[in-house]
This record gives sequence, structure tokens and C-alpha cells, in this order.
Amino acid sequence: MTDEVGAIVEESEPAVLTPATVTLVEGPTFCVSNASGDMAADVPQGLFFRDMRVISDWRVRVDGVRPHHLTVMSHDPYRTTFLARVPPHGSQSELLVERTRYVGEGMREDLKVRNLSPRAMTVAVSLDIGSDFADLFAVKESRVRPQGEVTASPDGSILEFDLRSGAAWRGVRVESEGARARPDGLDFRAEVPARGQWCTTLLVRPSVGQEHAIGVFPVGVEPAEFAPARRLRAWRENTPRITEIEDPELHRTVRRSLEDLGALRIFDPAHPEDTAVAAGAPWFMALFGRDSLLSSYMALSLDQNLALGTLQTLARAQGRKVDPATEEQPGRILHETRFGLDFPLARGSGSVYYGTADATPLFVIVLGELSRWGIAPEAVEALLPHADRALEWVEKYGDRDGDGFVEYQRMTGNGLLNQGWKDSYDGVNFADGSLAETPIALCEVQSYVYAAYVVRSHFAHEAGDLKAVEHWCSRAAALKEAFNEKFWLPDRGWYAVGLDRDKRPIDALASNMGHCLWTGIADRDKAEQVAERLLSPEMFTGWGVRTLATTMGAYNPMSYHNGSVWPHDNAILATGLMRYGFVDQAQRVATGILDAAETFGGRLPELFCGFDRGDYDAPVPYPTSCSPQAWAAATPVQLLRALLRIDPWMSHGQVWVAPAWPARYGQLSIHNIPLAGGRVEVDVDGASTRITGLPDDVEIVHQPRRPLSAAPHHEQHPSPDMSSGPGSPRGRTP
Repeated sequence: MTDEVGAIVEESEPAVLTPATVTLVEGPTFCVSNASGDMAADVPQGLFFRDMRVISDWRVRVDGVRPHHLTVMSHDPYRTTFLARVPPHGSQSELLVERTRYVGEGMREDLKVRNLSPRAMTVAVSLDIGSDFADLFAVKESRVRPQGEVTASPDGSILEFDLRSGAAWRGVRVESEGARARPDGLDFRAEVPARGQWCTTLLVRPSVGQEHAIGVFPVGVEPAEFAPARRLRAWRENTPRITEIEDPELHRTVRRSLEDLGALRIFDPAHPEDTAVAAGAPWFMALFGRDSLLSSYMALSLDQNLALGTLQTLARAQGRKVDPATEEQPGRILHETRFGLDFPLARGSGSVYYGTADATPLFVIVLGELSRWGIAPEAVEALLPHADRALEWVEKYGDRDGDGFVEYQRMTGNGLLNQGWKDSYDGVNFADGSLAETPIALCEVQSYVYAAYVVRSHFAHEAGDLKAVEHWCSRAAALKEAFNEKFWLPDRGWYAVGLDRDKRPIDALASNMGHCLWTGIADRDKAEQVAERLLSPEMFTGWGVRTLATTMGAYNPMSYHNGSVWPHDNAILATGLMRYGFVDQAQRVATGILDAAETFGGRLPELFCGFDRGDYDAPVPYPTSCSPQAWAAATPVQLLRALLRIDPWMSHGQVWVAPAWPARYGQLSIHNIPLAGGRVEVDVDGASTRITGLPDDVEIVHQPRRPLSAAPHHEQHPSPDMSSGPGSPRGRTP
């Protein structure tokens, strides 16, 4: 179950033994508790700070009795209130326990006991507290083991826990005025007047090394003035608003997406002006290369600063050296960042892991998109050297054997076996179900590289560097030709998922090829067959396109990557279908996913099972799907953009718009869209479209763009031709 706004409330989470969990998030700090507000060490709950559980037990008792849960009153992603009653001694309860919790750089909990009776009471209020400093992954996977010796030090009203593990030191301090500390908690003597209340505030402050979190919810400050409250208020005020829409469920879905993306923002303490997007809550509140880039790309029509901040943060961590332990290489964009002591992918070699084949070209693509929206041209230009380093990685390290394609193979046994977006161990397989062996060149990775070359040619053209234009256009054209020759399976009518270590086409029918439509690498004659396959009964469930066709040997609708439906995957391939002019097919995919969102209460999960729509009345949830998850949250936003077919290119002074808006959704008005340094409004009513608020020197082109082949500079220079996908230079039509 998900509330409309505020804290995340989930029923029957598989790994949790309680009937419901409540998750609060603020940047890299998050808290998972049961519905009463209590936390227990033996289940995946607790307060987490920088990927470590700093509070593992947190249980309130009144006169030795646990209060009975009444309800959760969620407010914001970082704040909620738990209400409970103290079990009655007679016929009715007389004491109400109210706990308002805030998370961010630690935790604050305002504890209140209300006396509903006509007589004064004195009660013993106790809080049992524990800290195991367990690693986030160990908690998530229920494999917690001691990290070292944890010591508890009570002192007056303060309880401190410390962990020393080798050279690493972690600590957490819990304090409350009027408390009496003991090694495993705090005790209070609460004198509650008749019809009155007793209150106290508990503060939890973690420490890492010599750095002490100061907390963002100080006592004496109004909640509305807390930094997270100000940031969230600014987000809500500055993101687009749907002011008219005939479909209330679609409106709810879009509102939910805006709230979730706001909650998933993270801020670099060293560069607080930069806002990036985390992969998902609660376990992935960290920067991920692929996830953060694609999510910020899909959210461009909401807030281009998300993409800018994500690019700037990734650029600061761009690879500089060769390190097999972390798979770092010069120019490579990271896969994942973590702060815990037990980061499995790096095994003690740092907090960053680089093992991904796609994040590096995606970095260049998103930079190009950002440029087209006309935001912060100086900041975009400052990132161009990082794009060049990324392309150097593509050609020096990505293309391992000089065949023109980017392959991946992990450098150590700890790294990810598969390094595309389907990164489970069995996510890349042949039609007969056998697993492909690395090095593997994935089809979507080649398509990203193609788009990255195209983007770089656009930058060169705008700088007047004709030699660079010809170089990058030639690289794009050569890759497109080689790709369509080597990856196309003429006897099957689809693109191979990839090439294996022996350069054999991995012949499974999978959704990966939809990304080739998004970037424009697919030849026109082949694109039509791809569209037919993607919408075939073997692939399309009615709710969305499966990751793997029902006719394949590895198909399982309840698997992670072999038959499930991923919303973000569908958003990308729907965008690609629209790019090539397959409007009906794009609409079917988009409306199927948006219908699925309605059944999930407006919040799309990371993925759901790939059963056919005719089998059950609603999509079947995937048991451990992350929710909210960034690219799932951004999916409805991208689908709206694809259906409206809005494509800006500010350096050319043009906005292309040609809505293919399904009639079932009726009229649509969206205000406050950030574009060209201002705010615009879009109104759609049937075949009529109106955009207001653009500068006078920006031309509105009322037609879609066709995907055109890359061509060397001497034929034609790069020109806008994108239909909601990465642009390509004008040349010969496919």
C-alpha cells in the first residue's frame, strides 16, 4: 500500500516479518520500521546512515507494556507520525502515545504521551535501543554478522554506541533531556496531568571517523523551516503542474511520480548545490551511474537540474586510473557508490565500483540532451572534457579487441558478471536458455555509443569544429553500418541481444533491442520488424513489454530479467517506437504501463511479473521490487513527453511538438515546464496544441522529427531530427 504523499508504507514486504513497514528517506539517510514505529534487529529494519545501520533496535514501552498500534499519519518523505494506545487496565484506554519522527543526517523523534482521563498519572516510559553497525547489504539480505566490538556507554541522559573495526570507527549518540541512560536504552518518569500531556525529544546523531553528523532537525526550529522541508517545498513549487486533465488516475500517477522523484534526490555534502537522483528507496539511496543517468534523462521535463547535478557528481568521480579491484579505468563512469565497511563489489578497495558497460556512453547522451534543453550552457560546456574522456574510454578500454564494439568482462570474481542493465547472473542468454559467456557486446550498449558519437558531433558543429564534426559523424556511421550487419538476425527478424565471447549472436528475443529504436541506430527496414516483435503476444503482456519472450528457453514471468516487465524499459522502447513513427504501437505500450500504474495506486514499482493481462485482473507484483525506484518513478513523465512528442533544441531556436495524445485521456494542460530559461505552458485538446511562454526568438515546429542516418560532414551537417530520443546528424533517411 502506498499513501498519496509522504512516507512509504508497504504491506507484507517479503523480507519483513511485521504486517507493514514504514520507510522514511532524506538523502542517504533512511529509516525502516514497523507500523508502530518500533525497529527490530532480526528483520531488515533500522536507522541507516551512509550504508550502515546505526540503530538496530528501537522500542517504546509504557509501564513495561508495548503500546498497541492505531495508525500511521504520513506527511513527507522524511517525516511521519505514529499513533498508539496503551492497553487499558479497565474498559477503555486512557493514554495515547504519539511519535513524530524525522530522518536526515540522523534522526529526531518527538515522543508525546497524552492523558485522556480526568486524573493525573505518573508512568514509566522506556525506550530500548540497540546498535549493531551492520552493513546495509547484510541487513537487506538477512546475513548480519558482527562487524567488530560494539561498546555501549550510558552517561546521564546520553547513550553512546561505538564500533571499531580495524582502522574504521563508527559511532552513534542518542540523547533526550530528562532521560536516565542505561547500556541498552533510556528511561523516563513521565508525570502526565489530567487531560494533559508529557513530551520529550530524542536526538540520534551518527559519527563516521572524526566526522559527526549535526542533524537537520534541531530542537527549537519550526518543522517547516527544516532544510529538507524547504528543499521539498521548493521542489513542489518549481516542478510542472497539471492544471487540467480528464483522467484522474493519470493525474494521480503523475503527482506520485513528482513526489517520489523529489524524495529520491540526494545532495553531495561537499557540493550541496548539486542535486543528483538516487536509484531507489530504501536500499539504493545512493548514486548509480546507469540508473541515475536514465532517471534524470526521463525527468528532464520536470527539472533539468537533476540531470545537471547527476552529471556533475558523476564527473567528479570519473575514472582516473586502472584498478582491477574496483574496475576503475580512465574516463569510465561509475556503476555504484557506497559508504559501508562491507561493499561487496569493491571488497575493501573503496566506496566506488565502476563495473558497467553502459553508464559511460549514457553520460555523453544525457549531456547532449541537457544542452538541447538550453539550461546552464556554461556548466554544460564545462562538462564537455568529461564527455571526451568518456569517449576515450569507449575506444581504448570499452572496445577490448578493436572490432568497433564495446564489450564487458569483469576483472575480478567479486565484480558483476553482467554489466548492462540486465545485470543478474542469468540476464543474458540464448534462445535455448543457455547463458552467454563474456566478453559480451550488448546491442543496447552499441546503440548508446552510436548516440554518444552523434551527440559529440552536435557539440562540434555548434563550436564550428568541422574536422571534429566529420570525425564523429564518420564514427557514428561506421558503427551503425557494422551494428546492423553483425547484430541483425534476418532469419529471426530481430536484433541479437549481443555478441558472446566467440562473436556469436546471442539470439534470444528480448526487449534490449527496443533501446536501439530509442537511439536511432536501427535501420528503417529492420525497425519495422522490431516494432512487430515487441508488440507480439510473445513479448507484449497488455500491461507492458516483457524483458524476454515467452518462447525463449529461459522465460519465467516471475524472474528478475527473463520475462518480467520493467516500466523504465518500456518508457525507453515506447520513446523509440514513437521516434520511428510507430505511433499506434507506442501508444499501446504507454497506455499499458500507465494502466499498470493505476493498479499500483499511482506508484510504478521497479518491475512486475510478466503474466499476460488476460490471466489476472491486475499486474502481479514482483516480490522484492524496489519502490519507489527512480527510473520507475520517472517513467510516467517520460511517457507523457513521448506521447506529446515535445523535443526542444534551444541552440537552434526550435521546439518540435506533434502530440499523439490518446483520446481516452482527454484535454491536458501542464503549467510551469522549465524550458529555455523560463517557464512554459502546454495545452492539448484533441488535434490542437498550444505552447505559451517561450521566448519570441524560439520557433514552434508542429510536426514530429524522423530518425535520420549519421552522415559525414561533407554530405550534411548535424541538424535537429530527434523524436524524443538522442539526436542524430541529418543525412540519408534510413
